[in-house]
Amino acid sequence: MSKNLIVGVDVGGTFTDVFILDETGSSVSVAKVPTTPKDQSIGFLNGILSEIDELSNVATIIHGTTVATNALLERKGSKTGVITSEGFKDVLEMRRRDRPNTWGLWGEFKPVVPRDLRLEVRERVLADGTVREFVDINEIKESARKLLEEGCEALSIIFINSYANDENEKIAKGAIQDIWPNEHITVSSEILPEIREFERASTSTLNAVLQPVLSHYLGALEETLTKKGFLGQALIVQSNGGVMSIENAKALPIKTALSGPAAGVIAASYIGVNAGYPNIVSCDMGGTSFDVSLISGGQSKLAAQTSIDFGMVVRSPMVEIITIGAGGGSIAKVDAGGLLQVGPESAGSDPGPVCYGLGTKTPTVTDANVVLGRINPESPIGGRLERLDVDAARDSINLHVAKPLGIDVMDAAEAILKVANAKMASAIRLVSVERGHDPSIFAAMPFGGGGALHAGALIREVGLSCALVPRFPGITSALGCVIADMRHDQVQTINKTLDDLDIILLDEEIVRRRSEGHAVLDNAGGIFDSRADQIELDMLYVGQTHTISVVLPVSIENGTSNVTKKVIQKAFDESYKLQFGRLLDGLGIKIMNVRVAVIGERPRFDLSVLAPSKNAKVENAIKEKRQVYINKNWVDVTIYNRLDLPVAASIDGPAILEQADTTIFLEHDATGVVDKFGNFRIEMKS
Repeated sequence: MSKNLIVGVDVGGTFTDVFILDETGSSVSVAKVPTTPKDQSIGFLNGILSEIDELSNVATIIHGTTVATNALLERKGSKTGVITSEGFKDVLEMRRRDRPNTWGLWGEFKPVVPRDLRLEVRERVLADGTVREFVDINEIKESARKLLEEGCEALSIIFINSYANDENEKIAKGAIQDIWPNEHITVSSEILPEIREFERASTSTLNAVLQPVLSHYLGALEETLTKKGFLGQALIVQSNGGVMSIENAKALPIKTALSGPAAGVIAASYIGVNAGYPNIVSCDMGGTSFDVSLISGGQSKLAAQTSIDFGMVVRSPMVEIITIGAGGGSIAKVDAGGLLQVGPESAGSDPGPVCYGLGTKTPTVTDANVVLGRINPESPIGGRLERLDVDAARDSINLHVAKPLGIDVMDAAEAILKVANAKMASAIRLVSVERGHDPSIFAAMPFGGGGALHAGALIREVGLSCALVPRFPGITSALGCVIADMRHDQVQTINKTLDDLDIILLDEEIVRRRSEGHAVLDNAGGIFDSRADQIELDMLYVGQTHTISVVLPVSIENGTSNVTKKVIQKAFDESYKLQFGRLLDGLGIKIMNVRVAVIGERPRFDLSVLAPSKNAKVENAIKEKRQVYINKNWVDVTIYNRLDLPVAASIDGPAILEQADTTIFLEHDATGVVDKFGNFRIEMKS
């Protein structure tokens, strides 16, 4: 095999997906194996080695991981201590005066670091950056020793107003490094030199909690890969849709919190633009969740912050993704009020749906699809099982859904899918209709193992133009790993009105941050076709609390950005009017933060490599006919081998297209056609 293999690996909750690109031979191969939750590296290697005999043939491995996400959701991060300014140890509890249940006074929140492991020291920096009291080195060391005695593996240093002056935090870090036994020390001004005390404290603390966890995982993975003969470059997908080196991931694990889902969005954008659909709603349906993101004009939207779970706020640029519990493993049940509910509880990959025969008793979305005949029980995806137990799935639906509702078991199975489809449609409306977008100009891109089974229903319920099913839907996120660019984001609080702004200092900050970003790219040792800079300001009118993102139309040449107040004013006016339709005359404007992103654009591959063989014929793709339950009737449906369909092949529903990583269900009122890249475009008949 070629020594120019690029491998993308996405580890999901149910399956680990692998996409392998041979740049020299212009070919691809894919693999899907069960995820190994206790040690994700096992499934990681199983997936690669199922297609590649020698890792020495691999030039680059790009990894989308859920290690950080799972550690936070399951509260399985490392034991961590916090050293903060006197009077500020309770910031993590106070948050933004929110509560777990918006409309009730019940519910509790326990920070990832308990109160007894959050220690205060005397120091004070004022909001203007003036140091009123320098930190005492002896007090700092004593606090660190106490935390070590309590068994802390990691430490977070969070001082008030350190975004304005980080001198005290630097002094504290230097003192603690003399006695701390490892490198797991997070300093808030290094992670997030931005105003917003809670968000900075939360992000820094979560980073510290994750450092030992991700360092151990990535270190063990590196060692294993080396033992297997891998000599190439390993990269990790970030939540912002870019990639970074393993060393950076170990230091900044919080930037991987949405690693896997972000890779899927990147792939959806790239596939959509190439296929002529720059407006895409990506719909990633795995075994556990349904992830939705809006791509407009070929660009995914980045959110300034997100919450992994209640109270665990991460303020770092992330691809904006809405996640709901509506995956293939989502459990269906009738609640105390007699209403059918689907999710958010999931059977996951272990034990999985009832039809897996591994111990689950309550039915899932996958069980409903199996019972209805939409999934072939003799050919389950992932290669884990020889067949699916249809009878067990039917009995479970009958017991837990049909009988409580007083309906037929087949009608109950259809009802499960209707509820699941409604939940997924609501998530799509949330990112499109409710944000002022016309859904009729957007195409759905269903991927993941189960997304393509629900494409027609989503088009109909939301009013989308069509659905574009990628060539390999089940490994789309792994494909996204392969094409993701390297990206480094930085932020610095300015907190000045435009009138009071020192434009020279702003220019120097932009140039400095940009230089630091390019240094990170240089040290990563990646190969880039080109590099790009993105410079943005968080701005608002004086008196407002919520900022808008303002892109500055400037470029850095000869050591300056040539930014001016006039340029800033014009950019703000255009951005504000575009978002809100009008300007607020007579009010001053304020710059809160400057954001600088440096992007190393990695080589792209031609999607035509995914196209079907020129010798493919529709008649050769027909596998069989199978009865499928549709709208209260059993219907004879033609089953196709999807990958054997030629370009321009047109299929009328009802039909089922099967492949190793997913199944496409083409409804009776839908038609589909294969495009030049092997995508399957589904439209509803007029």
